[in-house]
Amino acid sequence: MIGPAPQDGPGPAAEARRSRRRTRLLRPPAGENWRARLAEAERAAEEEFRTVRVRGPGGWTRAVLRLSALVLWALLAIPVQLVFVIAGRISGRWGAARRFGRLYHWLNCVIIGISVRIVGRPEPHPPGRAVVFVSNHSSWLDVLVLGSVLEAAFVAKAEVGTWPLIRTVARLGRTVFVSRRRSATGREAGEIALRLSEGASVILFPEGTTSDGARVLPFRSALFGAIDPNGPAMSVQPVSLVYDRLNGLPLSRKLRFHFAWYGDMDIGSHAVRIAAEPNGRASVLFHPPIDVRAVSSRKALADLTFAIIADGAARLRTGRDEAAPSAASTPADGPDMRDA
Repeated sequence: MIGPAPQDGPGPAAEARRSRRRTRLLRPPAGENWRARLAEAERAAEEEFRTVRVRGPGGWTRAVLRLSALVLWALLAIPVQLVFVIAGRISGRWGAARRFGRLYHWLNCVIIGISVRIVGRPEPHPPGRAVVFVSNHSSWLDVLVLGSVLEAAFVAKAEVGTWPLIRTVARLGRTVFVSRRRSATGREAGEIALRLSEGASVILFPEGTTSDGARVLPFRSALFGAIDPNGPAMSVQPVSLVYDRLNGLPLSRKLRFHFAWYGDMDIGSHAVRIAAEPNGRASVLFHPPIDVRAVSSRKALADLTFAIIADGAARLRTGRDEAAPSAASTPADGPDMRDA
């Protein structure tokens, strides 16, 4: 006689049967390529963030008000910065122009709703000693974030010099424009070297383009040609920049594309999506500076900074670098406008 089937009552045997059933549910079927499935899911999430998705009329109202405020603030700041730039060219002293530039970017972060968490401390740059800040690059927001904590000129792609209004702000900030053509790399490195010889610090994005925010792209060693170990005294400081919070919550794997602006994304629609959200957070990790005299070549310097920045960005994305913020300025306090 066949008795009744055993029931999942209490006991080790029942628990083992339940465990096997759970394993069958979680274990991928034989022959299933889950890496390909995961990559497909990431591509779907990426494609979703290429379209503007604004939640409700409140989001649209917030976006319109914020973007209008950004334009108004730029129109007010341009004549003020122009005066500081003219004064700097006459006197050779650029401190006021750099400090106002930092204030300009800081207020942009406040308007757009981006707070900045600083880990570590930027390398000080006294008069006559330049610092090259080397950072990863995933969005136009990087300019606002780094500009709000550093008094330095940007090295930007040549297309920025063609954008209305933005090109004026960039030129007043003494931005160095570079192309993606290898034939022009030598000339552009010479322009960066000239700026460094003047004692001005620069912010370099050696990826040459923007990434999707989930990884750091390989660095173009040619852009490091401006750094001469035997030239004027300078420091090279790697910087990792990651957007890790949205509306007060940690950024999930699905939402990590939210802040990234790359490929053929339209900057206008991306700006609307960013401005429509209540707030976000960027974490900036300043690594110890590198002694360029101890590096054998620009290729070695590119590889070294890439390894440091990629590792720091990975730690920031996973929340493994929750060190206390430094005493450097954040949008909560505003930049220090006192004379150095």
